[in-house]
Amino acid sequence: MPDPSGLPDAADLPDPAADLPDPALVAGFVAARVHVLAAIADACARSGRDPAGVTLVAVSKTVDAAQLRAALAAGLTTLGENRVQEAERKVPAVPGGRWHLIGPLQANKARRAVAIFDVIESVDSVALAVRLDRLSGELRPGRPLPILLQVNVDADSAKAGFKPDDLAAALPALVFLPNLELRGLMTVGRFVATAEEARSTFHTLRALSERLRAPAPPPARVSADPATASARGLGPALSMGMSDDYPVAIEEGATLVRVGRALFGERPHAHVVGERPHAHVDGVAHVHAREVGPAPRLAPAPAADRA
Repeated sequence: MPDPSGLPDAADLPDPAADLPDPALVAGFVAARVHVLAAIADACARSGRDPAGVTLVAVSKTVDAAQLRAALAAGLTTLGENRVQEAERKVPAVPGGRWHLIGPLQANKARRAVAIFDVIESVDSVALAVRLDRLSGELRPGRPLPILLQVNVDADSAKAGFKPDDLAAALPALVFLPNLELRGLMTVGRFVATAEEARSTFHTLRALSERLRAPAPPPARVSADPATASARGLGPALSMGMSDDYPVAIEEGATLVRVGRALFGERPHAHVVGERPHAHVDGVAHVHAREVGPAPRLAPAPAADRA
């Protein structure tokens, strides 16, 4: 029978705790974040840097929205996704996050990426940059879209990105795209046995950044105001390093590190029926890592494993 007072029955009211993150999950993510931040601080101490200059990007691909709300409550506020379609489902369900696209971006998904991501780290061609510039002007007028230019430092045929020499030739035109903010460079390191083996990749990206940002007159064929180009030129950001090697990347100048399994644990899966479960290296699309056992829901004492 309806309540004559007109007030809803208590059983029909939404549970105010229903959308609150699981306290145990939050505590686990707090512990994982503290572990990684301590490693970041140690790497900064070794290299004479301020830890505040390093942004932790939590690679959240395949992690569901409920866990990400808990991660956000634990202070993991910058989230990195590999796929536009996955992020489209998560962004509305995880309010308050800052979202980076760290995986390859197909041209036909560029409009959707501009609409949902705060930063696109994986701009790997002039054609993609030009498309993003046009879309940014349409979808977010007056707010240039922050991007990083992906560089294939190691000339790895399995990875996307500008060749270093090609980027040097393309950069004078890229800095004049009015609706993009070129914050810096990104690279995906080689799959190596030890973190130390990745050092040369990180050192090379830093050296390239320094060389590209050295003062130089703009090319005469560009008609834009040189002062504007200088002010809007390539920024100093360096996105490099994952769970296996982010301390080495920081020692070599990383300002963003993309850490997945050290925060969320292994995430094995199969692509097709009958395929054996396997893990992906975070930040790299379809790179098959060594076979692993079942993934924990959360790694409470995470080791610095790959990703």
